[in-house]
Amino acid sequence: MTRVYLKPSCSACQAVVELLDSRGIEYEAIDYYVAPIGEDRLRELVAKAGGRARDLLRTRDRPELADSDHTDDELIALIAGNPDLVGRPIVEHGDAALVARPPERALEVLDPAES
Repeated sequence: MTRVYLKPSCSACQAVVELLDSRGIEYEAIDYYVAPIGEDRLRELVAKAGGRARDLLRTRDRPELADSDHTDDELIALIAGNPDLVGRPIVEHGDAALVARPPERALEVLDPAES
């Protein structure tokens, strides 16, 4: 099952949804402002994205976090407590996850038969 963690008003999130819809790919859309991503789930996503919390961090509004000395646990706690810090959209499929920017990156985690 493919999951897309998104903010519905985000243009990048909308582009990923349009891409998946245009290819007939089934997915579960999760608005993380309605259903927040907890620390344990963030840890799972971080592991699937390559093992660094920074990989799922959105720094547009908090650029000081990009090169901070925060540990992964500290960043995960920050992200879990503030949905604006979630890099978006996050696309998860099987054992892989990534922030799909640009939107075509979403296809990198899908099975070849689906993309």
